[in-house]
Amino acid sequence: MNRRNLLVAFGLGALAGALPAFAQQKGKVWRIGFFYFGSRQSALDTGRYNGFLQGMRELGYFEGKNLVIEARFADGVSELLPGLATELVRLNVDVIVATGNPVYSALQKATRTTPIVVTVAADPVGEGFAASLARPGGNITGLATGNVELFPKHIELLKTAVPKLSRVAVLWNSGNEAHPSRLKQLQAVAQKAGIQALQVGARTAGEIESGFATMTREHAQAAIILNDTFFVQQLRQIAELSARHKLPSLFGAIEYAEAGGLMGYGQNVADNFPRAATYVDKILKGAKPGDLPVELPTRFELVVNLKTAKALGITIPQSVLLRADRVIE
Repeated sequence: MNRRNLLVAFGLGALAGALPAFAQQKGKVWRIGFFYFGSRQSALDTGRYNGFLQGMRELGYFEGKNLVIEARFADGVSELLPGLATELVRLNVDVIVATGNPVYSALQKATRTTPIVVTVAADPVGEGFAASLARPGGNITGLATGNVELFPKHIELLKTAVPKLSRVAVLWNSGNEAHPSRLKQLQAVAQKAGIQALQVGARTAGEIESGFATMTREHAQAAIILNDTFFVQQLRQIAELSARHKLPSLFGAIEYAEAGGLMGYGQNVADNFPRAATYVDKILKGAKPGDLPVELPTRFELVVNLKTAKALGITIPQSVLLRADRVIE
């Protein structure tokens, strides 16, 4: 056999060996976990679940073809999280897309190897999910919201609605391990502005209702709702209670104003879910989560509900309305 024929023979042999592997990869069906602290309905209503699926489709992943989604929803019940986390890990999913700090904590306890993409982490480093934003280092990466840095703006915006604001209630989820540290940060910001922050913890719909009664009893003049996936599920309830108790309120989720709350100021979190799909795609193609930098938001939005302002009998200054990305009338 001459040299040319020998090279051709070797080439064909190598190609023949590669074809099965190529065919197997091409026909691979990826199994992705979608683990959400709130309810399925909330994930659908806010466009988060469908946003993730759309992001996957744009990258060439289709359910029923090369993609299986194992979706789990905790309905805001922390006690369900360990079992759901263990279940997903045992299913040997390729990646888990996770939403909600209690979910992240449950997954950390369940696995240190399954890749995890977080969608709305306020402070991934401070909360122990990443060694650094540039190089997370473990099996967790994803998207941060930067909401902790917005606390001064939240206080400032509420002061425009209530110029003599001296006492603000802070609704926090007592089942969210990250909230105590956020409370301290917000209290420090409020104190610097000469405002007393009243802590009101709630982890169920009933506790949210009784929490607003406590706010009124303690003479709160306004309320801030800490970002939480369960609270997003209860947006309408929180907005209605704020109106009933005549409390101007602000949430770091812009959907809050759409649900009837006075103001929402923060990142448009729905945008994070198609972005999460890009992380999943990179991991499926061989990237390690610990090498993928955590993405920070580049833009924050302000949505003001003027209808709610009129019902509360307050005036939002023109300067704030001009800065708003959207005004609901």
